[in-house]
Amino acid sequence: MLQQDARRITTEEIGEEVDVSASTVRNRIGNLERSDVIRGYHPDINYELAGYQLHILFMCAAPAADREKLAREATDVKGVIRIDEIVGSEQNILVEAIAADTDQLGKTHNGLAELGLTIAHTNIFRNAYLQPFDHFGIERPTD
Repeated sequence: MLQQDARRITTEEIGEEVDVSASTVRNRIGNLERSDVIRGYHPDINYELAGYQLHILFMCAAPAADREKLAREATDVKGVIRIDEIVGSEQNILVEAIAADTDQLGKTHNGLAELGLTIAHTNIFRNAYLQPFDHFGIERPTD
């Protein structure tokens, strides 16, 4: 329920759904936050409405020994919003970025290349769909 809408859901509503008290829910959420299972709460941004028409995925290659360093450095490139390190693949860094236009896209591309990343593929995508994981070891009855 937190994954679906952490901002508006209450501990009372969660407690009712899983049949525990609101204070138990608060305690469990606090434990998950302290243990870094829950690392934060982030807004779901519609970048197109915010003026960034292009949503881009760059599949990049980096020497395995430099992968983590380059991935961290790539977060400083303007337009980059997410980096994923990939293990066991020649293309071992996935960069998600946004741009208002093709000029900004080019600057982001060049910034990644200047770091030393080899860009194997660039894809502009239109929609993303999120499906929060809802089991965590508990089988829920089907409705």
